[in-house]
Amino acid sequence: MSKKRLGIIQSRGLGDLVIALPIARYYHDQGYLVHWPIAEQFMSSMTQAAPWVKWIPLTVDPGAYFYETPMERLRNFKCDEIICLYQSLSSMPELQARPEFQITKFDQIKYYEAGVPFTHKWRLSECITRNSEREQALKSLVLGDYTGAYCVLHLEGSDHRAEFDLSAIPPEYRVIEVRDQTDSIFDWLGLLESAEVIVCVDSVMANIVDQMLINQTVDSYFIPRSHIQLTPVLNGPWTFVDPGEQVKQRIRVFR
Repeated sequence: MSKKRLGIIQSRGLGDLVIALPIARYYHDQGYLVHWPIAEQFMSSMTQAAPWVKWIPLTVDPGAYFYETPMERLRNFKCDEIICLYQSLSSMPELQARPEFQITKFDQIKYYEAGVPFTHKWRLSECITRNSEREQALKSLVLGDYTGAYCVLHLEGSDHRAEFDLSAIPPEYRVIEVRDQTDSIFDWLGLLESAEVIVCVDSVMANIVDQMLINQTVDSYFIPRSHIQLTPVLNGPWTFVDPGEQVKQRIRVFR
């Protein structure tokens, strides 16, 4: 008997893909062949980390890229079931008409719509294939011969750069800022797990740290940038940082 094909509609961003990856794994473990169209710039990270998914590259365009094009591609692959994981889309007002929209955060609603227990979100370590050679290569590139304590700093979100007062970090710690030094975001895992301090704006790196439970043993700081409904549910013992007046104003406008 051939396996059923499941299609997932969530073409971006990278943080959302990480949040939703345990959903795909849940269905994969049920025997489904998971097909997932995503923005082509995320292909390198996702294909290396989760080769068990049929990743389908999409060229970014301003119109049908979010829903119509992924739906067409999934139908072309003859998917038996298709799940849309978006909380809301401007082209689909019916998503916001759902009764759970007002009481469910954006990551919770993905699991609700998929019928997957929300606790699976923190099973990310079971979903990814780690590459120790790549992790060590990045570690050597970033640290060189340095063997002391260090802080990993991630301040760049998709549309925002956060500020952080480095006086909160012991002066003898080296500060390592996450930059485009690798084509897979998961290559940073080795550095993250060995850090004494991690500082993350609300973005993909914070999701990885939280979902991999790294912040259970590392001093971790979280910088919000969105209204509470658009901020993921966090499981670890984060220290929340004042995001600054500009972000506060944007959050107030959201309301």
